Amino acid sequence: MGRGSGSASRSDPSAQRRPQILIVEDSRADVFLIRESLSEAHVDADLHIMHDGEKAIYFFEQVDRDPSAPVADIVILDINLPKRTGSEVLRQMRRSARSANALVVVVTSSNSERDREEMKKLGVAAYFCKPSDYQKFMKLGELAKTLLEKARH
Repeated sequence: MGRGSGSASRSDPSAQRRPQILIVEDSRADVFLIRESLSEAHVDADLHIMHDGEKAIYFFEQVDRDPSAPVADIVILDINLPKRTGSEVLRQMRRSARSANALVVVVTSSNSERDREEMKKLGVAAYFCKPSDYQKFMKLGELAKTLLEKARH
């Protein structure tokens, strides 16, 4: 325990810390839209952005090695990533000692039933197909906000 000023609640330390969102997305344009959607939904959280699957897996490994590293409350995850696929990232996350229970929103251009089934088996909380319409994309922020509230309680 040792760290801190003693002002944090001992019964619920997560109530005192800022929400953490990990965005795993290789498209910089989509990262911009995800950030916009979170801002529009008034989601106040620390964002961690990884542009490939390998970096995301490293993020989970770091979290497990360092007890002071921030743990994602929710992960916004693209399926089609360079270096490691979204399903590989998700499998690694589920094996993580500290990150296994994070809620996951898959954000993808794939509407394939096979992808949906695979993600469902890996326990995703939501599957969001990237729309071409800006306003529809902004609905991702509200979805993330709802899941974040669920993760924090």
